[in-house]
Order: sequence, then structure tokens, then C-alpha cells
Amino acid sequence: MQNLRTYTNRLKDTEMAAKDISKLSGEAHPMTGGDGPNSYANNSTYQKEVAVAAKELVDRAIVEKLDVKFLLSSSTTFQFADLGCSIGPNTFLSVENILQAVKFKYHSQGWRCSDQILEFQVFFSDHTSNDFNMLFKSLPKNRQYYAAGVPGSFYGRLFPKASIHIFHASYAIHWLSRVPKEVADRNSPAWNKGRIHYLNSTDEVKRAFEAQYAEDVECFLQARAEEIVRGGLMVFIIPGIPHGIPHSDALANVTYQLLESCLMDMVRKGIVSEEKVDSFNIPMYYMSPQELEGSIEQNGCFSIEMMEILALPNGTVSNALVSASHIRAAMEGLLKQQFGDEVLDELFDLYHKKFEEQHSSTIEAGKAINFLVVLKRN
Repeated sequence: MQNLRTYTNRLKDTEMAAKDISKLSGEAHPMTGGDGPNSYANNSTYQKEVAVAAKELVDRAIVEKLDVKFLLSSSTTFQFADLGCSIGPNTFLSVENILQAVKFKYHSQGWRCSDQILEFQVFFSDHTSNDFNMLFKSLPKNRQYYAAGVPGSFYGRLFPKASIHIFHASYAIHWLSRVPKEVADRNSPAWNKGRIHYLNSTDEVKRAFEAQYAEDVECFLQARAEEIVRGGLMVFIIPGIPHGIPHSDALANVTYQLLESCLMDMVRKGIVSEEKVDSFNIPMYYMSPQELEGSIEQNGCFSIEMMEILALPNGTVSNALVSASHIRAAMEGLLKQQFGDEVLDELFDLYHKKFEEQHSSTIEAGKAINFLVVLKRN
């Protein structure tokens, strides 16, 4: 009887865990797949430059904060997960950089590092609609790790308890799990009619996005707190805004207002419907470092080991062609779902032209930061 009760309790725990994994699937908006001219693989140099700018700080954080003797005391397999990995090549660069830093730390403590002693398992994770075929076709031939794909939203559980040593995410967690429901509700004070984002919208819309961010980041931190080993690290590169400035002064606001004006031009031409523009919102939230710090402290499962502002890449932001191609690679799936595939070429041709017409001072006047956050599981 005791064995039966034990089995029943374990079965209930398994069912509850399965519910936890599936309850926050989130909206899926993968980057443009494949290796074509509009793909994320060929239009993500800005994100790559930010990762390169963060490398020295990430190396330092791992060398100073990671206790490999403690983490590997009961295992010789080091498990690493990249969240929001997309299709490469940036994920491979980040993986290689971090694993090299782990090996350096391992060596520096006098441990012998070889295939027989220390092995690496890397989990590449993104939404189920991500182009995993392209990702795995592009895997480096000379990689020194075992690779696996883990599909699903990082706003829910993805891994077994206490199984991951380092989590990494770059340009990922500013994506919300969904657009706040009230923003698309005609009867709500937060209805975002005529706009596609919160940055230059009403206070009600901004509060709706802030509330969605607060809910999402708590779900994210709680899920990772269960999955990471004690003493494990989380390394995030996040696009955000400086503390204390209005959201409307954010550089991203220039981008989204420009995209919004292009869509409204297409409404006037009868190419897209006004109703579709009214119901379209970009599910992103640009947090300040201090805002994220408050969320981490409220969660209580992690200590902040490092929080640093990164240098912005030179020239990329103000280059019209690069900006248009990067925005398209990130937004194409989202826009295609709402407006159809047939309008994309015209939309981004128009965006490119309008961007060129903007004075560079207008573009560069927007406030933007990228910041690195390193957390340690308490």
C-alpha cells in the first residue's frame, strides 16, 4: 500500500510538472529562417557585434564567479543552454566563447581537461517554429560539445530540475510572452489604435506592457531557478533604455514609428487594412538595468554578480540598408502572420527609403543601451 501511495504521489508530481512546462507556451515569433538574403543568419551582424563587445566581461565573470569544482563534484558533464538561440551563427559564437572560458577556469584550478574527464552538452532552445533544421545544418564541424535542440518558450519550464550549469540568452528576453490582451481590446482604455508599440503611446498602454513584462520576467526567473544548479550562472545580453528617461525617447521608438508610418501609408494605398494595423502590436519591452534589478531582487533566487553597460556598435544603427534588413530578419514572421507575405517587399522598400530621408541626428538622438547581466543561483 505504501509503495502504491508513493507511486501515485510521484505520478501526480509528474503530471504537475508537465502542466508547468506547457502552461506558458507563449506567442511564437521566430527569426527569419534559412540562409537567404532576408534570413536572420545573414542579417544579425549588430547582435554579433554586441556579443563580441561583451566577451571580455563574460570571460571575467566566469573566471571569477564560476566554481567548477563545486558544480562538477558529482558529474563530469557540463551542461549549457542558449535560450532564444535562433539559427546561428551568433549562437555558435556565444557558445564557443563561454565554453572556452569554462575550460580556462577548469585549467586554472589545476584540473586536467580532456574528453575523458570533462564533456560539454549544449542545448539550443527556441520556439517550436524556429528553423532548427538550418541551425543543425550550420553546426560547427570542429565543435567540442554534444548538441541538442530544446523547443519551447523560455517563459515556462524547459529542463529537468537542477540540470543546467550556465544559461545564456542574447537579444531574447526583451521579447514578451504575448501582447497584453487589453492593448488589442477595442473596449479597453489601453486599446492601442493606430500604433504598433507602447513606446510612444498612452499611459494606459505603457502600464499594460509594464505589467506584462513584470509577469513574464517573474515566470522566466522562477523557471530558471528550478532548472539551474545551485551556484550556476546566467549570462544575459539585453537591449534596453537608460534609467529615468521616457520610453518615448528610446531609439527603438524611432524604428517603430517609422515602421508604423510605412504601414499607415500602405493603409492609405489600400494595400493593408486599417483594422489590421490597429490590432497589430510588437510584443517587446525595453527595460532599464534598474528595472530588471528590482525584478531579480523581488524574485530572490539569484544574486547579481555583474551588471554592465556595453558599448554600442559603431555605424550599424544609422545605416539605412542594414537597419531595414535587420528589422526584417527579426520582424518578418510577426508581420507575415498579420499582413501576409505579399506586402513585405514593398513595406521594407518603403522603410529603407524613409530611413534614408531621416536626418542621422534624428536617428542617433534616440537613447539606447545594451547591457550585460550575470546572475548566480543562491
